[in-house]
Amino acid sequence: MKNEDSATDTRAIAPPTLGSGLWLAALGVLIYSFTLPATVVGLEGLDPYLIGVGRSAAATVLAAVALLSVRARPPRRGQWPGFAVVVAGVIFGFPVLSTLALDHGASSAHSAVVVGLLPAATAVFGVLRAGERPSRAFWLASAAGTTCVTGFALIRGAGHVTAADLFLFAALLAAAAGYTEGGRLARDMPGWRVISWALVLAAPLTVPATGWLLATTHPVWTGRTALGFGYVAAFSAYLGFFAWYEGLARAGIARASQVQLAQPVLTLLWSGIFLAEPIDATTALAAVAVLVCVALTQRTRVRHTLRDLTGPRTMEVKTSQRGDFQGVVHGRRADRS
Repeated sequence: MKNEDSATDTRAIAPPTLGSGLWLAALGVLIYSFTLPATVVGLEGLDPYLIGVGRSAAATVLAAVALLSVRARPPRRGQWPGFAVVVAGVIFGFPVLSTLALDHGASSAHSAVVVGLLPAATAVFGVLRAGERPSRAFWLASAAGTTCVTGFALIRGAGHVTAADLFLFAALLAAAAGYTEGGRLARDMPGWRVISWALVLAAPLTVPATGWLLATTHPVWTGRTALGFGYVAAFSAYLGFFAWYEGLARAGIARASQVQLAQPVLTLLWSGIFLAEPIDATTALAAVAVLVCVALTQRTRVRHTLRDLTGPRTMEVKTSQRGDFQGVVHGRRADRS
């Protein structure tokens, strides 16, 4: 039996680049932290559906060029269900629902509650779908950070449950599912190919819908609206995922997702600078609390059982508090070229 095809073969694997994975995830978070303020700017002259769907249609051009430049092969049949979840979650779900929440009166600060809850939701999806088993200390640190961020966002702009709140909650679930499946797919192919193929696969829906919305919603293009739309199309819908999905794949979905606890504070900072929303001592206090919780999540143990998307492969990983690594792979090695 050949070594490559053996379902029982066991081989040592190189230590995953946990540190670089966290740095990549942090870069993705930095890019995403501008998304809500940029969307608010775009809404000054554009329909919310045009922003939510059109940003993916515009990003498809970049994705197609990137895939053609390397002559990338289409995803395997076994990967299509995962791509369907990515398309539903991050191509349609989060962009449309979060934009509708802003259009229904939620401020950029209030909408930060979504990204405040995303790390916990993504970790839960990681447990259910990707086989990750965070420790009790990890959950406690994550819950503490989520509580800090959620409470801060609610104090700054929330009230009773409204239609905007429902849109935000639905956007949260959509993003968490899309992030988890994208992180799993990024174990078998580079993260940039995951988002590129997701955009291309969604193009038969996003491109015609965008054309119809451009013709019927009477958009008002100004320098500000074009800048806002351009940012969410090029960075939020595409380039940010280069770093984000690769970070999830390298550091683990549950662990890397906790870096996103810093995103609400960054979003509030940009909202104050670019949208003139007030920033006071509460913001600084919340930032310190969030960073402490993020640091704690990175020092806890996480056990992974990675279910390969293409074959009977299982990897068991233990990372110590110092980031030391031990693990073996059973079965086929994923193609990461």
